Amino acid sequence: MDELLKVSSNPHVRSKVNTMGIMFAVVLALLPAAGFGIYNFGVRALFIILVTVASTVLTEFLFGLYKKKQTISDLSAVVTGLLLALNLPVSIPWWAAAMGGVFAILVVKCLFGGLGQNFMNPALAARCFLLISFPALMTNFATDAYTGATPLAALKAGEEVNILDMVIGKTAGTIGETSLIAIVIGACILLLLGIIDLRIPGSYIVSFVIFLILFGGHGINPAYLAAQLAGGGLMLGAFFMATDYVTRPITPKGQYLYGIVLGILTGIFRVFGSNAEGVSYAIILGNLLVPLIENITVPKAFGKGGGRYEK
Repeated sequence: MDELLKVSSNPHVRSKVNTMGIMFAVVLALLPAAGFGIYNFGVRALFIILVTVASTVLTEFLFGLYKKKQTISDLSAVVTGLLLALNLPVSIPWWAAAMGGVFAILVVKCLFGGLGQNFMNPALAARCFLLISFPALMTNFATDAYTGATPLAALKAGEEVNILDMVIGKTAGTIGETSLIAIVIGACILLLLGIIDLRIPGSYIVSFVIFLILFGGHGINPAYLAAQLAGGGLMLGAFFMATDYVTRPITPKGQYLYGIVLGILTGIFRVFGSNAEGVSYAIILGNLLVPLIENITVPKAFGKGGGRYEK
């Protein structure tokens, strides 16, 4: 009889998946993009990755000493550092990359209560901080291998781009955004492991394509649409940063709406903005809109306006 009745506090149904397991899966999924970035840009790309990861982990460790509670074992700081590095040009000075890592963890994450309390994606917030503080450093994509503009900048200027090079990744850009193949491989890993689903990435990409067809000035031009999808940080942002558990909506309807908002914002920035990119700012603004999205998409409890009993 003792086995038939067990009394415990809620929750009564618990998942075996923990934060460390999720973060490890994200790190694993980011390795193809990181590896290709190192292959494409050389050993300095590895150096920048190590700098940002070290700065994020060390900052969280030191803050943990202050709070007398360590959280570096959950690997969230490693994910933030790796994502930040993949969003930086390989030419950026090491001290600027380290400053971005400190800002991401200390200002955006720890000062708002730690993991689960930050109101925007720490890695993208740090990237935007560096873009505002050091615009020349953050837009310098010149390397020994690539001296011209990024494909998106060339496309915005009306120049022809090599879509195959963009798919493979043999182009200028940030460390982790150049290879569409590497990013898609990582996205498939997350999808197969059940870490993410296609609600946000799918609605993001589809709404972005529709916006380009309507307002991009090229109509249904497969070459133009393919270049826009393969270029810049769209795929990296859609699968790895827009899907962040902390800063995305929790309801399915909210996630679809969130993806649509991101697609429209990215289209506005790319088509009408002075900059060829726009993913980072779109996701940051989308993060700020999440409370409003959840407010209008969270189902109302029965008896609170969500329904009524009728005989």
